[in-house]
Amino acid sequence: MPKRSRKEAPDGDEEGSRPAKGGRGQAAGGRGQPEGRGQPEGRGQPEGAEPALLYQDPPLREVTAGGQRANFKVTSWNVDGLRAWVRKGALQETKCGAPQVPPEVRGLPGFPHQFWASSQGRAGYSGVGLLARAKPIDVTYGIGDPSLDAEGRVITAELPSLFLVCAYVPNSGRGLVRLAERQRWDRALRAHLLRLDGAKPVVLGGDLNVAHQELDLRHPRANRRSPGFTDEERQAFGELLGGGFLDSFRHLYPGVPNAFTFWTYLGGARRRNVGWRLDYFVLSERLRGALCDSKIRSDVMGSDHCPISLHLAL
Repeated sequence: MPKRSRKEAPDGDEEGSRPAKGGRGQAAGGRGQPEGRGQPEGRGQPEGAEPALLYQDPPLREVTAGGQRANFKVTSWNVDGLRAWVRKGALQETKCGAPQVPPEVRGLPGFPHQFWASSQGRAGYSGVGLLARAKPIDVTYGIGDPSLDAEGRVITAELPSLFLVCAYVPNSGRGLVRLAERQRWDRALRAHLLRLDGAKPVVLGGDLNVAHQELDLRHPRANRRSPGFTDEERQAFGELLGGGFLDSFRHLYPGVPNAFTFWTYLGGARRRNVGWRLDYFVLSERLRGALCDSKIRSDVMGSDHCPISLHLAL
């Protein structure tokens, strides 16, 4: 679960803008296992002048189009720092290594199998976690490139029917200073997923740090060169989908607007639903028939992100 904090927001933050992020982390639990910015529209308007276009999560679809009932659930939540989340009583950018995981999380009932990745040599930066009910067949860390894996951003768990990949994709940074590195990361992640997909279907979940379509953020025109909405990042995500994967939410809800998973802490953005869809479940195409639902739990508080949940019939 990654985190974007107030102090990371660029000067002059406006409605609809998205702050550049530092490191963050993420965690997932599942059944069976688990910045350069554009000038936002509405600049100078008094708070509340922009209408709140809210999203209502529809009722859960418990069966596939073919009538099979869901029996697998995985949830991803960027909790904006695991230790802070525990203090708030409110899980995915963890920002802590395994030794620092709070006992309240270690002792969560129903999740005896826990796996943690963290940044090497940079305490409190990035990191992901995986909490599972059943023990995975195998768990690996990273995407196979030592120069990219030091930040602890990926955990891959092999389950009987699929691979579950928990990821926190790096941000391109204020002024897009990390865009080239981000492009390398996108290519390496895609290669990792394709390798896995050659053996079993794949579920990728987490903060992927991209709003793929204009529909996936409130102010696309104002954010053309903002981290997460550059042509380069959107193209890389499109190439992933074109390589045999699908965006589970947009597959089920292709034209639904105002479905966001991140809101800056500034300016009452969440109350007015001025946000971005940055958190995804991406599936191997051959899991299309197993897809029951992909949920955005925008009413759940505790972070600048909300949880997302995937329901499959395996």
